[in-house]
Amino acid sequence: MCSNSRMRWQGQKIQNSDEAALLPLKGLVRSVRTPEFEGVTFHEVASRTALNRVPGQSNMPFEWTINPTRGCLHRCVYCLSPDTLILMAEGRQKPLREITVGDKIIGTYLEGQYQRFTETEVSAKWGTRKPAYRITLNDGTELTASGDHRFLTERGWKYVAPAPAGITVRPHLTTNSRLMGFGLGSPAAEYRDPVTSLTGQAVKTSSDLKVAFIEDLGRHEEMMDITTGTGDFIANGVVSHNCFARKTHEYLDLDSGRDFDSQIIVKTNVADVLRAELAKPSWKREHVALGTNSDPYMRAEGRYQLMPGIIEALADSGTPFSILTKGPLLKRDLPLLRHAAEQVPVSVAVSLAMVDPELQQKVEPGTPDPRARLNLIRSIAEAGLDVNVLAMPILPWLSDSPEQLDALHAALAEAGASWVSTGALHLRPGAREWFLQWLAAEYPHLVAKYRRIYGSPQGGFSSYAAKDYTHWLGRQSAEARRRHGFIRPADPTWPGRTSPETPHPSQEPAQPALF
Repeated sequence: MCSNSRMRWQGQKIQNSDEAALLPLKGLVRSVRTPEFEGVTFHEVASRTALNRVPGQSNMPFEWTINPTRGCLHRCVYCLSPDTLILMAEGRQKPLREITVGDKIIGTYLEGQYQRFTETEVSAKWGTRKPAYRITLNDGTELTASGDHRFLTERGWKYVAPAPAGITVRPHLTTNSRLMGFGLGSPAAEYRDPVTSLTGQAVKTSSDLKVAFIEDLGRHEEMMDITTGTGDFIANGVVSHNCFARKTHEYLDLDSGRDFDSQIIVKTNVADVLRAELAKPSWKREHVALGTNSDPYMRAEGRYQLMPGIIEALADSGTPFSILTKGPLLKRDLPLLRHAAEQVPVSVAVSLAMVDPELQQKVEPGTPDPRARLNLIRSIAEAGLDVNVLAMPILPWLSDSPEQLDALHAALAEAGASWVSTGALHLRPGAREWFLQWLAAEYPHLVAKYRRIYGSPQGGFSSYAAKDYTHWLGRQSAEARRRHGFIRPADPTWPGRTSPETPHPSQEPAQPALF
């Protein structure tokens, strides 16, 4: 796509708007909204570079990447009414609309088998417009939130509303749900009593916090959300989740900081810039990887159509490349990829670590479900291309049983996958705290087991599972591959692992992107 062509959203540029300046971006051409991507602002930039060098300490088998976009559209936007009362660190309540970055508020943390209140800090805040639902509790507490928002119940995190039609089933609130916290005992507008300090106290529930009604208000409302250091906060007296993607961007190897899933940076001239860089005499036609930081086939690619120009530029210059994605949109470019493979080595990989749709939705909500990704694998294979599958991360005691690994490999073999690479979950600092809270809420009986296999010999935690576990997983995965006819490929781009390599202390984990 030429950088000087007229975009289809030309008439939807945001002008003289504070929201247009949400991100201090160099090369910003314009910011765009469209009804097709509700709550999302696309910041179109004129990029000066397309090729990014991988840090020297990385153990990835390539040195160059291309990221046509920054940010992620795979995640839902979890938001609340601006009138929602947020519990501040000193005990008073403050409307969400008045919360600012840096405010000290109350969140929760996991201690043994219990969640406890603790002080945390607001690191980001944003707004959007979403279909509104009202949740009323037995004690009179009311909450207005989007259907994608999640609250902590005695049975774990649950969405406000069921998944939209055609999307995998997800756990959601019902009139049998009891929320965790203390409640307000009245609508927020009528609440007057201050809350004394709760720091260190256990988070509890009661029959007063049972859901009495859930109403679809039938209208869109302005909503807001925040990101905190604990991944949650107290909203109208109950424990509310942050947007999943914002806390876990680093965990998922997606962009962190300002690159939210509602603020997508699009390098509209990336194909032209790439062609210029590839034409330089200094370019050695080294392997280039796409999809290691953000998915090149997220939904926005359907509008911006950046990948065809990138694929053609790489192939025309004689540069070998690989693509890692979860997005079925890659099917659109199969003719181009097939033609490119006649000119240069092309490697395609799909990320899929589990075939249980309910577990998959809990772990990575908002992403294409296993059936959609298996169909993508099948389409790639039918186009005559090898398709590698990155079955990462495998979750101990959740997706690692011999039966589950066998089912995964059987499904991948039936779909036509060429090779499967497996790897255990990595628990990096920052992601670790979030994951253990999630685990305690969803699968409390596994917390002690995870602490054991991720324990460090020096005390505390390691980012990597214990060697005994990874060796066991390697053996189970190798046996599953053999049973289903997977033969080690000559292509080293996505190497199989029977056990993870021992990382240098300064290295980031080698687990590929797109968890």
